Amino acid sequence: MTTQALAALIEREEFIDALEAAHAQAGAGHGRLVLVSGEAGGGKTALIRHFCTERVRRSRLLWGACDALFTPRPLGPILDFAESTGPELAQLVRGDGIPYRVATALIRELRENGPTVLVLEDVHWADEATLDVLGLLVRRIEPVPVLLIVSYREEGLAPSHPLRVVLGETTTSVGAERLHLPPLTLTGVAELADPHSVDPEELHRVTAGNPFFVTEVLASRRVEMPETVRDAVLARAARLTPEARTVLEAVAIAPTGAELWLVENLSGPVDGRLDECLESGMLYERAATVSFRHELARLAIEQSLAPSKKLALHRAALRALLAEPTSASDLARLAHHAEVAVDHDAVLRFAPAAGDQASSMGAHREAADQYTRALRFSDGLPLGELAALLERLSRECYLTDQADEAIDALQRAAACYHELDERDREGEALARLSNIMWCPGRSQEARRMGLEATALLEQLPPGRELAWAYTNLAFLHRRAADAEGAFDWGRRALELAETLDDADALCGAFLAVGGQRVEADFDEGRHTLERALSLAEANGLEAHAANALHSLAAGATIWRRYELADAYLERGLAYCSEHGIELTHLYLLAVRSQAELERGLWTQAAESAASVVREPAVSTFPRTCALAVLALARARRGDPDVLPLLAEARALAEPTGELPRIAPVAIAAAEAGWLRADPGAVAEATAGALELAVRTRSSRALGELLLWRRRAGIEEVADPAAAEPYSLELAGEFPKAAARWAELGCVYESALALAEVGTEDALRVALDELTRLGARPAAAIVARRMRERGVRGVPRGPRASTRENPAQLTARELEVLQLVAAGLHNAEIAERLFLSRRTVDHHISTILRKLGARTRGEAVAKAAALGLLAR
Repeated sequence: MTTQALAALIEREEFIDALEAAHAQAGAGHGRLVLVSGEAGGGKTALIRHFCTERVRRSRLLWGACDALFTPRPLGPILDFAESTGPELAQLVRGDGIPYRVATALIRELRENGPTVLVLEDVHWADEATLDVLGLLVRRIEPVPVLLIVSYREEGLAPSHPLRVVLGETTTSVGAERLHLPPLTLTGVAELADPHSVDPEELHRVTAGNPFFVTEVLASRRVEMPETVRDAVLARAARLTPEARTVLEAVAIAPTGAELWLVENLSGPVDGRLDECLESGMLYERAATVSFRHELARLAIEQSLAPSKKLALHRAALRALLAEPTSASDLARLAHHAEVAVDHDAVLRFAPAAGDQASSMGAHREAADQYTRALRFSDGLPLGELAALLERLSRECYLTDQADEAIDALQRAAACYHELDERDREGEALARLSNIMWCPGRSQEARRMGLEATALLEQLPPGRELAWAYTNLAFLHRRAADAEGAFDWGRRALELAETLDDADALCGAFLAVGGQRVEADFDEGRHTLERALSLAEANGLEAHAANALHSLAAGATIWRRYELADAYLERGLAYCSEHGIELTHLYLLAVRSQAELERGLWTQAAESAASVVREPAVSTFPRTCALAVLALARARRGDPDVLPLLAEARALAEPTGELPRIAPVAIAAAEAGWLRADPGAVAEATAGALELAVRTRSSRALGELLLWRRRAGIEEVADPAAAEPYSLELAGEFPKAAARWAELGCVYESALALAEVGTEDALRVALDELTRLGARPAAAIVARRMRERGVRGVPRGPRASTRENPAQLTARELEVLQLVAAGLHNAEIAERLFLSRRTVDHHISTILRKLGARTRGEAVAKAAALGLLAR
C-alpha cells in the first residue's frame, strides 16, 4: 500500500465507519449530509476517495470540485457532474443557472435515480450560486436517497464567509453529521514514517501531523528534513524529467484543472510525460481533465515559476481557451487568465461579463470580485464606461453588505458623472449613495446628501432619477421616525413614478409608501407592499422583492400578527438565500428574533439574534436590534453577559439620533435595569429615547418607555399617544392589559401585567407563567411581592424547570449539556449560544459537579441514564 493510501486510513477508521453508516441510511431512502472539515492537506480528499473507491457499492457516484480561481466559476462543481445526469440539470447549468431551479432539478434527479453518493469538494472555494444550491439541497435532503459529502477547509474561513450561513443552517438539518479530521498523532506519523527511516518525532514536529505535509516530505526521499512543504513539493517535482516538469508547470497555472487538449497546447505532446506525472502521484486525471492531487502542491509549483514563464503560460492558455468553442463561454476562467497574463483588453472584455453572469445567478460576491478585477485595469477607460462599472460594483457590494466598498464606488461614479456634466446620472448616484450611507449609521450624512441629490435633480426635467431621490428621502425620514416627512416624500415619489414607464421607479415608490403605511395601518400598508412585491417579482427586481418581504414581515411583527410574520419571514429568508441577498437576509433574521422574543421563544430568539451578531456586518441597524434582543433574552432568563451587549448596541445607535435604532436599546436596558432592581439605570437608559419618542409622537416606543419608567417608580403623567396595551397598564387597567397581551400571544408581558393586579390569585398565576418561561429574575420579583403580602406557600429555591430533573440542572445547563452530548467543544458551544468561553467553562464545571462526573463523556453517559438528553 502506498504512503498516500495508508495515510487515508491511519487514525481515520471512525470517520470511515461514520460515512458507511450514513451511506446505509441513504440507501434506505433517508438522505444524509456529512460535512468533512479539516485544514488544508488534512486528508479530506484522501478519506473520501478511499471511502468511495473501497466501500461504496450499488450507488451511483457523482463528484464535483470547487475551483481555486481568484473568482470562482458560478456553479462550477455542479458543472463537473451535470453531464453525467439527465438532460434537465445539464441544460440548466449550461444556461441561466438560477440556483433554486438548479436545486430543484438536482433534487429531482437524485430522487429518481438513487441511491447516489454526491461529493462536493472544497466548498470553501464555492461561488455563491453553488452555496445557494447546497443550502436548498440540505434543507430538503431527508426524503432523497442520497449521501451528500461536503468537504471544506476551516482555516482562513472568515466569519463573514458565505459558507458559514450554509454551515449554520445544517445545525437544524435532519440527518446532518460533521466529521472534523484532526492532524495525525505522533503514533500515526511514526506508522507512516516507519518504512522510510525518518525520525518520526522530528517529522511530526515540522509537519504538525498534517497528512499532506507528512506524505509529501516522505515522498521527496530527502535525507535531510525539508523545512517547508514547498521544499517537499519542489523536491518531488525535481525527480521528474525536465519534459514531465513542463507538463506539471502547464497544469499548475490552471486552478480548475487543465483539459488534455489544453495541456498539450501549453506543453506539447503529453503522452509519456503526462504518464510520468500521473505515476508520481502529483497529478490525477478525471473526465479528460488533469489536476493536482493537492492544491498546495499546485500553488508551490505555480509560485516557483519565473515571472516570464508564468506570463507566457497564462497568455498561451488564454489564446487556447478563446480558440476552443466549449471554453470560450467560461467567462470567469478567461478573466482569471487574462488578469495574470496582464492582458488589459481581455480583462475588460471578460471580467465585467463574468460579473454580470455571476450576478444573474445570485453570486453577488463573485460579481463584485469580477468588477473589482476589471477596475484594476480601468486606466484609460472612458469616463462613462468607468462610471457604469463602478455603479455595478456598488450594487453588488451593497447586496452583500460591503457598505464601505459600495460607498467608495458610488462616490467615484458620481465624480465621473460630474466631470461629464451628466447631472441626472450624478444626481441618481448621489441619491443611491445617500441610501447606502444610512446602512453603517451615517444617518446625518445620508439625509444631507439625499437633499443635495434631490435639489440637483429638481433642476432637471422629472424622471426616474428624481423618483428614486424622493423614494430615498421617504425611507430616510421613516427611519428617523418622521412619519409626516416620510408620507410627504413617499407621496411625491409615487405621483411621479406613476407618470413614468419604469417598473423599478414604481416599485421603489410603492415600497416607500407601503413601508410607512404599514406602521400606521397594517392592512392598508400590506396591500401597497404586496403590490410592490408582485411588481418586483414580475420584473425580476430581486432587491425590491426582498425589501418588500422584509417590510411585510416587520409590519406584521409591529402589529403582533405573528402567524403572518412567520409566513413572510420564511418566504423572505428563502428568497434572500436563493438570490444571494445577504443584507436583507440579516434584516429578516433581526425581525425574526424580535418576533420570537415577544412570544416567549427566548432560545430561538437568542439563536436568531446570534446569527446576526456573529456576522461582522457593516450595516448597523440589524446588528443593533439583534444585540438588544440577545440582551433581553439573557436578562429575562438570568443569564450573564447582558451589559456588554447593551453597551455595544448603545454605541451603534446613539450617534445616529434615530429613534428606531435608539428605542429598542433603551427599552432593553430599562428592562434589564428593572430586573436587577436598579431604578436609576432605568431612568438613565430611557431619558433620551423618551424625549425623541415624545417629539416624534411614536406611540409604541412612547408607551413602552413610559411603562418601564412607571415600573421603576418614576411618576409622570401618561401620554395619551401611548399605544395599547401599554396605555392600559399606564392607566392602571391591569386585568384588561393582561388579557390583551395574552390575546396577542405575548405571554411574558401578560404575566408582568397580571402581577400588577395585586391579588393573590393573580400573583400566583403570574408566578407560574414566569416560572414556566424560565424568567427567573421576574419570577423572583413576583415571589418577593407575594411574601411581602404574607402569601403562604411561595416556592423558594430552584424553579420548576430545574426541579423536573433529578440532577437539578438549570435550563441553560441542560442546553449546554445537549451540545456536549452532540460532540461540540467549549469554543463551539460558546459560539452556538453566543456566550463567552469563560461562561461555558463555568457551566461545564457545574454540570460535572451536579452529575458527579469526572469527564465530559461520563457526564453525558450519566445524563442519558437519567433521561436528561431526551428533553
